[in-house]
Amino acid sequence: MRMNCINPATDAKWRRLLEHYPSTLFHSPEWIRVVQQSYDLNIQAHVLSDDQGEPIAGMTFCRIDDIMDPRIVSMPFSDYCDPLVQEDIHWTRLIERLQEAPCPIVIRCLFNDLPLSDERFTHYNRAHWHGVDLQPDIDTLWQQIDETSRRAIRKARKSGVVVRVAQNKTELRRFYEMHLQIRKYKYHMLAQPYSLFENLWEEFVERQNGFLMLAVQDNTIIGGIYLLGWKDTIYYKFNASDITHLGYRPNDLLAWESIIHARECGYTRWDFGLSDWDQAGLVRYKRKFAPDERVITFLRHTPAGLPTTREMQLRGLMHQLTTLFVDESVPDQVTARAGETLYRFFT
Repeated sequence: MRMNCINPATDAKWRRLLEHYPSTLFHSPEWIRVVQQSYDLNIQAHVLSDDQGEPIAGMTFCRIDDIMDPRIVSMPFSDYCDPLVQEDIHWTRLIERLQEAPCPIVIRCLFNDLPLSDERFTHYNRAHWHGVDLQPDIDTLWQQIDETSRRAIRKARKSGVVVRVAQNKTELRRFYEMHLQIRKYKYHMLAQPYSLFENLWEEFVERQNGFLMLAVQDNTIIGGIYLLGWKDTIYYKFNASDITHLGYRPNDLLAWESIIHARECGYTRWDFGLSDWDQAGLVRYKRKFAPDERVITFLRHTPAGLPTTREMQLRGLMHQLTTLFVDESVPDQVTARAGETLYRFFT
């Protein structure tokens, strides 16, 4: 076997590997390019090839060396990114190469159980994942939705809420403003930089590999879902709504109309993405639509003596800065600028 270090955003060998494995959005060159551009990160991949030069296994990784301690993340700012590997010997070769750098290695796995049995890694966190099979007919999909959501959908329609596809970046900007406010006022967190949403628009929406669904009431945008497509799956990536219009129940109608639109576009699977283990409200919302549920496992390999006191102090400082910038007295524009500056350190 030969191992190559490549740029998975541009190298044809990575695309050939994705053809051999059930890959996800977070392996796609398009997603990798967006993360590289939005956060100024150097994402690479190790690929194992057979004697004929054909790729047989591989995994993405990013060496991050900033104000925090150096670290390796398999795919930054992604819900999960399983190594594309099926055999122990291939996994060992890939991970031993990464271990040559004396720094922590972090991986998130959903579908591949092979890394979970590696005793060199500890399971330090977990998250919920939900999915929907879109292949049944519409009536079957409607009946499997929780009755409370069906009532909410009827209420939204009766209140004059309609759902349509966003047409331009002006509407994207309105969606981002709602996203910023939800993150700030509900979750007390900084929002991702607007450049991320713009780069996703250019890589996915403009190439007909995703769409932004908007809920509109009286010509006012009151909610939205940002969805990205890869192969046969549509990925629910971001949701936002106007906190002053939640009584119209736009989120349930958005999810249902997005499912219908995704089926019409030819997608057969819906990935509802990651929910933190303690986000009970978000988990309940997704369970109303998604019968498939799994666990995303967070794995970490940590060399002796890490993390350092310096990193622990810096992580604490980042938390304090976040608390300051999401205070209600801080203008939203300043909070947005803080996210642009600080969000890249949250990995």
